[in-house]
Amino acid sequence: MQKIKNLRWSVLLLLLTLNFGCDQISKKIVRVKISNYEHISIIKDRFTLTRVENSGAFLSLGDEMPYIFRLIILTGLPLLFLGYGLYFLFAKRNLPISVQIALCFLIGGGIGNLYDRIVHGSVTDFMHIDFYIFQTGVFNFADISIMIGVGILLVQSFRSKITRPEEETISEIE
Repeated sequence: MQKIKNLRWSVLLLLLTLNFGCDQISKKIVRVKISNYEHISIIKDRFTLTRVENSGAFLSLGDEMPYIFRLIILTGLPLLFLGYGLYFLFAKRNLPISVQIALCFLIGGGIGNLYDRIVHGSVTDFMHIDFYIFQTGVFNFADISIMIGVGILLVQSFRSKITRPEEETISEIE
């Protein structure tokens, strides 16, 4: 039983570290190799690299807020949520594997962006997608991790809602 617990913790820590590590390595490369607002076309003008230092939240929301509010809302609150997320991830033993993986992506990405905000004073974003009718803001690997985590949780939520009515119907028949 202890070996399973140690393996679970090891796998979760590995997933968290990979999410955080990939994000930080990519940002380090971008900070060294790409100038602010430099535009590098990867796939024509559909996928580009553009380094942006974001001192606000998603799409620079809150960038104009006074420093103390940005500190509380963009650093303090995420620190509390990420701390609780780590506690929840490691304390709850009966979480479905998909939820554990989703939380690793969410927390790993969140820690990556929070680390940037604390150490560099802003979050380094650098990827942009433009497919005419669909266009993103500038984002980074931490944002991708967070979106993957949210996607996994949504799929898990839909799957559990689909299976529950069937289970209730079967138990009502018996």
